[in-house]
Amino acid sequence: MTTPQDSEYALARRAIGEGFTTLVAVGGDGTWSNVANAILHAGAGADVRLGIIAAGTGNDFAKSVNAPAHDAARTAQLAVAGPDRRIDVGRVEGRFFLNALGFGFDVAVIEDVSRIRWLRGDALYVYSALRQLRAYRGVQIDVRSAARARSGSTHLMLVIANARRFGGTFLIAPRASLSDGLLDVVAIGDASTMRRLQLFAAAVRGTHRRFAEVDVEQTPALQLHFAAPPAYEADGEYHCAASASLKVDCVPGALRLVVAFEPVPGSGGGVVV
Repeated sequence: MTTPQDSEYALARRAIGEGFTTLVAVGGDGTWSNVANAILHAGAGADVRLGIIAAGTGNDFAKSVNAPAHDAARTAQLAVAGPDRRIDVGRVEGRFFLNALGFGFDVAVIEDVSRIRWLRGDALYVYSALRQLRAYRGVQIDVRSAARARSGSTHLMLVIANARRFGGTFLIAPRASLSDGLLDVVAIGDASTMRRLQLFAAAVRGTHRRFAEVDVEQTPALQLHFAAPPAYEADGEYHCAASASLKVDCVPGALRLVVAFEPVPGSGGGVVV
């Protein structure tokens, strides 16, 4: 068991160096992301597979893939002799993300979550999000892709999703695929507290894109421009950007994920492709 993310990364890099070809990460989105980064930074994406066992807070990535993340015995069986599938990953500042990259409201929620000790799991994210519905003031972001540009807009949040689930309970990108070579950009404009609450409720069901404040685009890459280097979250881990301008892109088929080809009970129909 590890605690700091650097320890997870270092342990995975050591295992890769010792010749292990399947790494099973026990934790949540942050742990899985740290181990995936170790694999990809080592240039071992073609040779080393990632298996996941869910023991984290939101476990969003597990909800989007056909992996028996709550079944340690089945995961162990697959790790030894089971199949794997190649999945896309996102990239920002040389860091890879499996699930999603977020700016704005979700960063404020993560900051709030870090201060709460009496809740866990999905309820923790819901509670913190409700607290920030009134408190958060929004962030200005210029968003540019090859197809379009959105300049000078105040965003409640901007989520760049590789997978479908986000924040423990939100179906933020219902059409996202882990094998299409595209990222789903979900831009949500600022709104009143009541309107934010409506957007929040709709995002749980994945119906938020019907709101005028929501703009969705699928793209392989985009450029983001801020007034100053922003804080952001990648797979639930908090980071401070080195620059006010960021490139975000999709790396198709970069990682081998240990999965089951048959449906997994309780997966909610989650699939890799």
